[in-house]
Amino acid sequence: MTTAISSPRLALVSFSPRAMRAVLDGDFRTAEAEVGAAVPRGLRERLGELFERRLPEVDRDPAVLPWVARAMVLTDELGVRRVVGSVGFHGPPNEAGQVEIGYHVEPGFRRRGFATEAVRALLDWAAAEHGIRRFRASVAPSNDRSLAVVARLGFRQTGIRWDELDGQELVYELDWPPDGRHAVP
Repeated sequence: MTTAISSPRLALVSFSPRAMRAVLDGDFRTAEAEVGAAVPRGLRERLGELFERRLPEVDRDPAVLPWVARAMVLTDELGVRRVVGSVGFHGPPNEAGQVEIGYHVEPGFRRRGFATEAVRALLDWAAAEHGIRRFRASVAPSNDRSLAVVARLGFRQTGIRWDELDGQELVYELDWPPDGRHAVP
């Protein structure tokens, strides 16, 4: 079991292989039991391709799991836990010690700072627990919300690339933590 990462309002809970398969199968009862939170019914449409790509990687090497596909779990004032988005790296660090971040916030929870908070927490975790200092994000030029997230966190554009799934993307990089100190887990 992978330990959840905490931020002020969120718990970043790994989607276990069982949870990913349950989402792909439309078995929300199992997915919710695995994640410990209500799972949006449209999650398969939004994360299905991601889960289909990540499951074989996790099956080959379970050590990949902490790096990929975490649910952003929000607990409301009544104690109800719900998945409001997802965040994760595209995989473990590459040979240069860099990881690429990806994130998604469910439509009803956007514009509340959840993406920025979740990304910051994941960057802190990778820096504090694994010594990762260089991060990348690739963003579609038309994705204003995501461009705002990377700008708030201090990412700097370093290039442009073509992604077979997403088309043209602006490539951003960041050295973390910004002040050079070790992050606190």
